[in-house]
Amino acid sequence: MSLFAVLVRLVVRCKRCDVDDALNRTSSEEWRIVDELFPSLRRLAGVMAPSDMDPDDLLQEALVKVLSHCALSELDHPGAYLRRTMLNLSASHYRHMGRRRLTLTRLAASAEQVPDVTYPSDLAELYRLPPRERAVLYLAEVEGYHFDEIAEMLGCSQSAARKGASRGRRRLRLALTTGDAG
Repeated sequence: MSLFAVLVRLVVRCKRCDVDDALNRTSSEEWRIVDELFPSLRRLAGVMAPSDMDPDDLLQEALVKVLSHCALSELDHPGAYLRRTMLNLSASHYRHMGRRRLTLTRLAASAEQVPDVTYPSDLAELYRLPPRERAVLYLAEVEGYHFDEIAEMLGCSQSAARKGASRGRRRLRLALTTGDAG
């Protein structure tokens, strides 16, 4: 089975269509385009892919993304479109990993710090929250992550992440209005 057949199967699985029907509808022009572009796109993926991502995964992800929107034969310049999609996916991956690294560094630094309780500050109230609630609030409010991403990072369910954020906000609100972090 060719790479393109595997990709068609992935796209079809995402769209919940019949695989054989999708493969039969795939024109010989589509196969020709992929066969023609694959070597140069694979080399580009090898240069462009982040160090923690396999170049084949980057290329496959780009092909799946493009094929889920339209056929390659419908594009004026499918090679340019695929290269741009690979660049966007690579940049997105770098951004995501950078945010994750920064977040983990900040969380590690905040866990090591002992707040100066002699100085009245809203941060002192934040440090009194349990670590998971503090982490969920930071990731959601400061870093702007969605709760499904937070749940994956912290190894909990999405509802547990939402509940942690809700409890953390409630405790902060109570601490800041009454002066007690309970």
